[in-house]
Amino acid sequence: MSLTKPMLGLALGGALGLLDGLSGFFEPSLAPVMGSVITFSLLKGLVAGITTGYVSQRVHSMLLGILAGIGIAAVLSLLVILHAGMALFWDIMVPGMLLGGIVGFATQRFGRKNEPAVVAR
Repeated sequence: MSLTKPMLGLALGGALGLLDGLSGFFEPSLAPVMGSVITFSLLKGLVAGITTGYVSQRVHSMLLGILAGIGIAAVLSLLVILHAGMALFWDIMVPGMLLGGIVGFATQRFGRKNEPAVVAR
């Protein structure tokens, strides 16, 4: 049984967002704010994932699904950058857009369309 596109996006976006946040441990200067880094990366992944999943339900094109994922994640990454500072632009934007592209691909390729339930008589 496969997941619907929004649920697959939510699961994959959350997992990739968490990994993105945890990768902050490789940068020692982030140690004092690692709680915020992990939290915002996870939230960014969850929101980008479920939103991309909903878009993928409406659009039935691999290219448009991937572009939607990249665009949604880029906008959310930009919101985080405006809060964190422009010095971290590429450190936040590149992983965010990569996350969006992966989620856009996965929801188009592996997500199940949300079909109406069959009513038994």
